[in-house]
Amino acid sequence: MPDAVVIGAGPNGLVAANLLADAGWSVEVLEAQEQPGGAVRSDRGVHPDYVSDVFSAFYPLAAASPVLARLELGAEGLRWSHAPSVLAHPLPDGRCAVLERRVEDTCAGLGAFAAADADAWQGMFRTWSLVGPDLVQALFTPFPPVRSGLRLAGKLRASGGLRLARKLALPVRRLGEEEFGGEGGRLLLAGNALHADLAPEAAGSGGFGWLMSMLGQSHGFPVPVGGSGALTAALVSRLRRRGGVLRCGERVASVVVRGGRAVGVRTAGGEDVRAHRAVLADTSATALYQDLVGEEHLPSRLLRDLERFQWDFATFKVDWALSGPVPWTAPGAAGAGTVHLADGVDGLTRFAAQIAAGQVPDEPFTLFGQMTTADPSRSPAGTESAWAYTHLPQHIAADAGPDRITGRWDVREQEAMADRVEAQVERFAPGFRRLVRARRILAPTTLQAMDENLRNGAINNGTTALHQQTVFRPTPGTGRPETPVEGLYLASAAAHPGGGVHGAPGANAARAALRLRGVAPLLHRALHTGPARLTAEPCCRVPRGGAR
Repeated sequence: MPDAVVIGAGPNGLVAANLLADAGWSVEVLEAQEQPGGAVRSDRGVHPDYVSDVFSAFYPLAAASPVLARLELGAEGLRWSHAPSVLAHPLPDGRCAVLERRVEDTCAGLGAFAAADADAWQGMFRTWSLVGPDLVQALFTPFPPVRSGLRLAGKLRASGGLRLARKLALPVRRLGEEEFGGEGGRLLLAGNALHADLAPEAAGSGGFGWLMSMLGQSHGFPVPVGGSGALTAALVSRLRRRGGVLRCGERVASVVVRGGRAVGVRTAGGEDVRAHRAVLADTSATALYQDLVGEEHLPSRLLRDLERFQWDFATFKVDWALSGPVPWTAPGAAGAGTVHLADGVDGLTRFAAQIAAGQVPDEPFTLFGQMTTADPSRSPAGTESAWAYTHLPQHIAADAGPDRITGRWDVREQEAMADRVEAQVERFAPGFRRLVRARRILAPTTLQAMDENLRNGAINNGTTALHQQTVFRPTPGTGRPETPVEGLYLASAAAHPGGGVHGAPGANAARAALRLRGVAPLLHRALHTGPARLTAEPCCRVPRGGAR
């Protein structure tokens, strides 16, 4: 009997399993898919000569993550590569905002849009250099982040904390208007905010756009050499060297709960896998509570809260094998790993408004990845392994374009949407379509079938909006991985701090499992059940064998 069972071998599940194994626990990881990795996988499914990242591709959060740094995955063979430029946002007139590897180069480029914008970006980066490391540490620890929060508070006081807090709470459109006179800096901030489901007018989108932009400036948008699957392979190798067991093709059908405590899981094949100490779930919150645990084991308040759970945008993705480099009209886009395609901040607002109205955007904001530019091992010299994705409503009410896309995602709808994405690329890179040797379409339903945590391709396991962050994630509670079921921990991006490949939700869950149970889980149960249940339940139970 293992000490812990981990449901799901995505990056968070594998991080959690590694940390438990480091503490001397025996760990068994059960993954429904035939291969591990969740949304961190690569293959040669588009063309045998091209490596394609099936889901995620660029990893600024992984580069900044203290969780992943402590795992020392370089010892497992993981290496990182960078494109010459981090990110570009070309405009139809040939101008291009470029986030360069060196801050001096970024400033010089933004100065071409408005002379004062070079100093504005430099000022943003100085602030980041002061508070960024403690901010990242605070984000990647359980809420509330006491130690890193105290350090951060001290530095905020020294750097005009209230004014910085106001800036981070701003909509990204307003932040860009206050900070920059030209379009360049505004484009970098707003495009980065829409890596999540945050419209340019959404409160807090300025903070997210600033965070992603500054991470790009300080850490780049690196990629694993050889494909994103190399990151998963390193996590799996490390786990196995420490005695952990990984079983793929093993779907968990339910969490076994006895006496209010999770004691193991039951697989779809009927096997009971007992857990001596803990069960950790790298699953969506809705799947864990509604499908795996069952209503009879959960407080009614939590079940009511789950009815209000909000997913982030759906995603539609296209992968290409290109016979040559992308013929961008704006030369600045050629060396960027990531390219944002939209007609300025107004185009981003229009795109987000269409999604909010339930419409398939007619001119989709497109995030384009040039993977061979970032890592030459991805395809033969002189070619490009590329992809693009765009966002869609979770529930489609209408098509703002001419193709009558309904969300059935039959062959006709998939091809029509892929053509629409290609048309957006063609606007900024005339001749792009002539380079396509092969393409693969990943519709929202396809993405979900390949990774059940991606509800219609929702890449953040729940909205990034303020009403579902920190103590509100995934429902109003403590912002911690403990659940109302003793010995059961939420270890996915559905938990604080949310989406992105950084391993923090898995690490937080592992650390919670390793601690003696006490005040935090008690408060969690109280917030979901009310004070009457608080006094009726036993405080805690020490796992057999004590705590480590």
